[in-house]
Amino acid sequence: HCNFEFDLCGWKQDENDGFDWHLRTSSTAKLGTGPATDHTLQEPSGHYIFIKSSFFQLPGQKARISSPVLSRKNKNCKVCKDVAIIFYYHMFGAHIGSLIIYQRTTLKHEKILLNLTGNQGNFWQRKALTLSGDGDEDFQVVFEGMAGEGTKDGIALDDLTFSREC
Repeated sequence: HCNFEFDLCGWKQDENDGFDWHLRTSSTAKLGTGPATDHTLQEPSGHYIFIKSSFFQLPGQKARISSPVLSRKNKNCKVCKDVAIIFYYHMFGAHIGSLIIYQRTTLKHEKILLNLTGNQGNFWQRKALTLSGDGDEDFQVVFEGMAGEGTKDGIALDDLTFSREC
């Protein structure tokens, strides 16, 4: 479980993307750029990760962050073949980009689990995804935010939780 209150909890920025996800609070955000509070504490001082379209990013540029590697060799994973990830997202703005979630194997095969584009509303939304797998291949979950055309539009993530089985 990661609520981003202290750090990125082992989630890693991809090195081959256009820009990064940033840890931030609503109290440090400019008005109109992101959620009014985090999801965990429901406070402006609570933390989440965020990407914002700006003059520094071209529309379509991507920021990617990856989970720690999840092992299928874990004895509990063999019993439960499907693992779930639950997370909260906030995507608000007239020219918002996209949020794409992938499941990536250690051999770098990627499967799209979810693709959200455009304004999703000015509130935190919950999403649960099934992470299925074949055999014993370890995997990661990758969150990719794509910059839109608006300079005040952004995508926020909070409370990323994997099911207990793995």
